[in-house]
Amino acid sequence: MQDQETANSGSPRPLPGGSNALAAEPSAYLRQHAGNPVHWQPFGDAAFAAAATRDVPVFLSIGYAACHWCHVMAHESFEDQDTADYLNTHFVAVKVDREERPDVDAVYMAATQAISGEGGWPMSVFLLPDGRAFHAGTYFPPRPMPGRPSFRQVLEAVSEAWTERRGAVEANAATLARGMAASQPASAVRLDGPPEPLDAAILGEAVRALSRSEDQSHGGFGGAPKFPPSAVLEFLIRHAAVPGDRLPSAAAELDTAGPDAVGADTAAAARDMAGRALAAMSRSALFDQLDGGFARYSVTRNWSVPHFEKMLYDNAQLLRVYVHWVRLGGTLEYPAAEAAAVAGRTADWLLTCLGLPPDQAPAPGGGAAQAVALASSLDADTVVDGMHAEGASYLWTPAQLQELLGPADGAAVAALMNVRTPGSVTADGSPLHPGREIAGDDAVLWQRVRPVLAQARSGRPQPGRDDKVVAGWNGLAIAALADAGAVLARPELVAAAERIAAYLERVHWQPPGDGPGRLIRVSHGGTARGIGGLLEDYAFCAEGLFALYGVTGHTRWYNLAAAVLDAACVRFAADGGLKDAAGESAQVTAAQGGRDGLDLFDNAAPSGAAALAGALLTHSALSGSPEHRTLAANVLSLLPPLAVRAPRVAGWLLATAQAALAGPVEAAVTGPDTPGRAALHRVLLLSPSPGLVVAVQDDGAALPVPLLRGRGADPDGAPQVFLCRGMVCDRPTGSVEGVRERLATMAR
Repeated sequence: MQDQETANSGSPRPLPGGSNALAAEPSAYLRQHAGNPVHWQPFGDAAFAAAATRDVPVFLSIGYAACHWCHVMAHESFEDQDTADYLNTHFVAVKVDREERPDVDAVYMAATQAISGEGGWPMSVFLLPDGRAFHAGTYFPPRPMPGRPSFRQVLEAVSEAWTERRGAVEANAATLARGMAASQPASAVRLDGPPEPLDAAILGEAVRALSRSEDQSHGGFGGAPKFPPSAVLEFLIRHAAVPGDRLPSAAAELDTAGPDAVGADTAAAARDMAGRALAAMSRSALFDQLDGGFARYSVTRNWSVPHFEKMLYDNAQLLRVYVHWVRLGGTLEYPAAEAAAVAGRTADWLLTCLGLPPDQAPAPGGGAAQAVALASSLDADTVVDGMHAEGASYLWTPAQLQELLGPADGAAVAALMNVRTPGSVTADGSPLHPGREIAGDDAVLWQRVRPVLAQARSGRPQPGRDDKVVAGWNGLAIAALADAGAVLARPELVAAAERIAAYLERVHWQPPGDGPGRLIRVSHGGTARGIGGLLEDYAFCAEGLFALYGVTGHTRWYNLAAAVLDAACVRFAADGGLKDAAGESAQVTAAQGGRDGLDLFDNAAPSGAAALAGALLTHSALSGSPEHRTLAANVLSLLPPLAVRAPRVAGWLLATAQAALAGPVEAAVTGPDTPGRAALHRVLLLSPSPGLVVAVQDDGAALPVPLLRGRGADPDGAPQVFLCRGMVCDRPTGSVEGVRERLATMAR
């Protein structure tokens, strides 16, 4: 290889006045790199225009604040002056937070996987100045390793190819973009025709398919690494709520999975699978046994070694799933009371550790009484003596436990929590991992020592927090906190959900003017910045606001949810198709061959398409809108080919289909605001009926929600409930038992 400084003499030239431009960005991940000698630029037209002017490629680095290997590559390469000098001379360096720009992450992850056969973060992608990718990989070390070149070698090879073989580079980029355009499923969703009717049998078939990939020994699905299957669990819980749900005998006869396959009673099988996963996760190191909250995933099959980052989107979804398990009634193997304790601690962790106070100050610990929004994540790493150490805040040794608790209790806790020598994460350290139910004398011991351990751990260095507020993830949290407050009888959680909703309305939402309203994806320090919301942001916010309305009866949240959903339909469901982003970046569009992108599969959170279908279905039940019901049904028409082949990535579509097939059941609670009405409302909120939609009379509203129109108190002026399907209602009932009986009948 030629000496690059000689071969490229005089060209390219450094960016005039080049400097690192990340210090004022809302993303904590970008600000983490503000001190690098690399002249990082945020993703945007200016950076790509600079690359075109200088005639150099773009080096795109994608990661996120809680990513351990992102920190490693930053320390090894991006903090190195020689590496930075080479990057600054031969490239325009662009840094992206995948949480802030999932649209950018999705398209370049697809490109990276197509080019290198692997994906992950940090992601390293080389682009033409128009945004099309031509080379990519993930982590590159500072020195060559077997099968992996050094980062400097990669930079030199790319620079040489750009200078000496430009035609081949551009041809590769064009070929990749065409291939990505051909693979886009956006055209598969047609919203302008009659929908295909749903076949209930596919839901039972999905349960059977899930059973074939279940890890019955350790709970969950598949092997290591193992992720919490939140959307799938929501589907299983909804399916379990339909008693006696059975596959047609012909479908059962087609099963060839062997003697361990699920039988015809798929509702019971769904309950068992959900219970095993929920129990395994909450009794493991994935769940923080001291403070609450769940880590991103486990690197082991038995959930014993977590990857320690804690994400808002995971914990919001898991909080709601555990609450819905409580509402379902649990099982003997995983009682509702145990799940309720896990849910309560997760809600407290969300508000205490991710809660941002009214002044949006960066210090953690907003607390349940102050939090107005929720930060994005806690880091996987803790900085100890200037070095990043993964999980350092959470690890214990037997000696530490004995020193803190005394020889007897310390040894007993070490045995209970699988803290041994050598450690499971480092040579000495292990996370707390009971791996089973803590009961009897163990429970007494744990209740006594847990506050002591929590206090001791709070004195250690703590992981960093990413304080950016992501609209969609806060929408997920609104739904979870509202449901948790209702089911656990904790009104302070509902109040927290209302504060977060008010923050999104005030900071992230631009009300309709000449056109539809607009949602901004990210805010920091109380100010919304950056791109408009993606489909998932609109859908998650609408879902959360509808759930909050159902719990509070405050029509304000229904109206806001409807406005957000209408804006989503205009922005993402135009021209008879569906897309994840509304042309936020020309470079992203170019990278996928000029086509709109749509990801149909759930990832860490439900897909935007699936979440939109759920919100549309709820809105149609509350408003009677046939247009919204038809749109939801058109999105659900994607389900049949996924239900059996890929149910693990179609959980929210399956959950929404279960609600659609149940009606969904619509409940209108009318009459004066009395303890009797509150009792009727509560029995509805405690019902596990799939997709049950609740409207509550709000005497302060200018216009009632459509489901309530023309319905009022009984002839004696007492509150009552109308239970309906398709806006056609049974005779109203004013008794709690009457509501229970009719719900049970409707579930069959």
